[in-house]
Amino acid sequence: MTEIDYGRFHELLEQARGAAATGVVGSGARWELLRRFQEEWGYRPAAGRDRRRDAPDEHKEYVANLKAASSTGPTGDEPDDVDRSLAVPAALEEWWDLPFNSLADRWEAYETNPVWPPTIRPDPSGYGVSDGLPSGNPFVEPGGDQRVCVFMAENQYCNEWAYPAAHAHLADPQVLVSGRDEKHEPAWLLQSHSVSEFLLQLAVTRLPADYGYVVEEDDVDPAVVTRLRTHLRPMGFLPWRELGAHTEYFGGLDVIVAHNTGAGDFALVAYGRTEKALDQLAATLGLDWADED
Repeated sequence: MTEIDYGRFHELLEQARGAAATGVVGSGARWELLRRFQEEWGYRPAAGRDRRRDAPDEHKEYVANLKAASSTGPTGDEPDDVDRSLAVPAALEEWWDLPFNSLADRWEAYETNPVWPPTIRPDPSGYGVSDGLPSGNPFVEPGGDQRVCVFMAENQYCNEWAYPAAHAHLADPQVLVSGRDEKHEPAWLLQSHSVSEFLLQLAVTRLPADYGYVVEEDDVDPAVVTRLRTHLRPMGFLPWRELGAHTEYFGGLDVIVAHNTGAGDFALVAYGRTEKALDQLAATLGLDWADED
């Protein structure tokens, strides 16, 4: 197996950003990076897909049935949670059509719920619990549309990922995540610089756990963190904010390390393409994983 240095991943990501900025290649450079990353970890496109773009949302149907069963008044037409006047960003449609869309092929590995078509928040139907953007937010201009369009949700719908409705016309808008701010109040936080970068980052957070070798550490000594930052390099993404986490991803030779300083079960999770790579990483970080399964 050819070794891959994920310490250089940030360079490839910067090149993809530069290509997108020219307007010539657009999000295609990130799709190529996604294809390569998936193949490096062992993913191969399946003959049939587990998840279709227009697959029914079983959770939404379940909630709607509960609501209907508890209603005593006339039902009538329910408000629509999709604003059909808004465009869908080209990058999101491109991703669904990729022949190497690993979420569509291996939905169970992601434990993530795609939303199609994207739905708006605040949700007129009452299904989505997130609010829109507050006044004075840094994502849209004053007086602009303060709604967001949700296109992905965490497994238990504890987080939603969205782009500002005011940016729906853009080919590849930035992505926000529903979370909490410094005062622990509900807020929309910046997750990724673009839809295509978010979908690449989502694959990085999911596929190594499914295809690779994994070691998890509840707590890590500050000296370990120092060695991590000395010997491995950031992969170039914004911190991952799912379920209250604040996770930075670092790359090395055939390894990726997720270091979380927020909420969550583990402070450090290491993913290796091979057992040998994890052994070498343990020596670098000064950790003993000899008894790990």
